[in-house]
Amino acid sequence: MAGAASSFTSLLLISSLFLASWFCAAEAQSTIPVVNGLSWTFYKSNCPKLESIVRKQLEKVFKKDIEQAAGLQGCDGSVLLDGSASGPSEQDAPPNLTLRAKAFEIIEDLRDRVEKACGRVVSCSDILALAARDSVYLSGGPDYDVPLGRRDGLQFATRNETLNNLPPPFANADTILANLSTKGFDATDVVALSGGHTIGISHCSSFTGRLYPTQDTSMDKTFANNLKKVCPTSDFNSTTVLDIRSPNKFDNKYYVDLMNRQGLFTSDQDLYTNKKTRGIVTSFAVNQSLFFDKFVVAMIKMSQLKVLTGNQGEVRASCSARNSGFSYLESAVEKGLDALSELV
Repeated sequence: MAGAASSFTSLLLISSLFLASWFCAAEAQSTIPVVNGLSWTFYKSNCPKLESIVRKQLEKVFKKDIEQAAGLQGCDGSVLLDGSASGPSEQDAPPNLTLRAKAFEIIEDLRDRVEKACGRVVSCSDILALAARDSVYLSGGPDYDVPLGRRDGLQFATRNETLNNLPPPFANADTILANLSTKGFDATDVVALSGGHTIGISHCSSFTGRLYPTQDTSMDKTFANNLKKVCPTSDFNSTTVLDIRSPNKFDNKYYVDLMNRQGLFTSDQDLYTNKKTRGIVTSFAVNQSLFFDKFVVAMIKMSQLKVLTGNQGEVRASCSARNSGFSYLESAVEKGLDALSELV
């Protein structure tokens, strides 16, 4: 009887913690403004089973290979476009080189399944936004609603645009804070978004500057020595996990890594070294619910950056290619007009 009572008490405690985390996330997202053209119920009438289709398929995918969860990311779907004679695609820019080829196949498969159920009404960008959310949730992170209604971009971001928008792994905290502040993110947002590194992998070339020719003094010596075994000077193409404590689980252990000087990138470890962000890192390391709450806020904000809505862009028939009838010249002209309108 005592054992049963103990089990029941434990169950109540776990349930209470789960509900507290869920209500925190729900309360946080309810206060986030939604850009014009997006809606929490955008596909309610023309594709009501959209989110169910995406989640159920990703549950099957991750059951076979949870490592695919880290590869599903993006905002307007430009990262999905293949390169052409016009130049390299966003996929080929250095910050995106660790994106798995399988991830692009997964998104295309989801698009096919959604179109089969609803017709071509859901953009690849919205599918990508839902897949990013579900990759977080299905690997142990928070669940949250995503505002939908995005249209797909008509061109991929150029290499230079990608480099300018995605801080490199060797950037320090001040550089990242300055970069993202121009997009409306504060220090808490920056630290929370960096927590996405709790899952995923990196090529050695992204951090070997911290190992050779001399070791970065902010890196734990044992951690560094282990990395040197994975990444000898003769091989910078190997990969290693971003979070040594729980590489395939979305949790707050990434911040524990930083407190133990075991952050993989300079852009990671400097969040704990820098006085502006150190306290935030510590608060997330000791309070996972707080991290989840702030991560949801930052992700929803990020998912609405420069989105196309209404009659802008298109709904692609294939996520890796634009529909026929559009040219790069037309896209460039439209982009130029948009830039001019912002100056007027």
